[in-house]
Amino acid sequence: MAAPAPVPGKRPGTRTAPSIISNDLVVHGNLTATGDIQVDGTVEGDIRSQSLTIGEKASITGEIVAEDIVIRGRVVGTIRGRRVQLSSTCHVEGDILHEALAVETGAFFEGNCRHSDDPIGQASSGAGLRPTPKPANTGGPALGDGPRAAPRPAPGDSPVVVNDGGVVVKRPAAQ
Repeated sequence: MAAPAPVPGKRPGTRTAPSIISNDLVVHGNLTATGDIQVDGTVEGDIRSQSLTIGEKASITGEIVAEDIVIRGRVVGTIRGRRVQLSSTCHVEGDILHEALAVETGAFFEGNCRHSDDPIGQASSGAGLRPTPKPANTGGPALGDGPRAAPRPAPGDSPVVVNDGGVVVKRPAAQ
């Protein structure tokens, strides 16, 4: 009797070519990969992978979960990753749960970000972040008609806020 041949599989630590969503491709549905994904097109759904790179012309609407995430394009939805990089060309609307976060000057980010020792393992329903309250229209000047006061940080929030293309460091109020 001959032993069955071993099933070829991905060896730990080896990298393969990324799966690519090209700029003319639109995906309606979720993407799951054990390797790397590069998105240059449009995805309307959730993405889960080892590593994710979102190109400058790309657009994602949905939750993103990956070890390494580089965002150069547009994302609307929750992001959970060990290492998250917001490039200067990105436009992110949503919450970020991260172990490490890098934000380049010029990046647009609107939402909450919070550090976590295990952002991948956290529940995906809102990633445990507070919802962003929408200001009520009080008949005053419209948004963008002047400087806005920065919201007060809640305990446990990340000390970085990206506002109008610049990075603002929040500091706790003196007691």
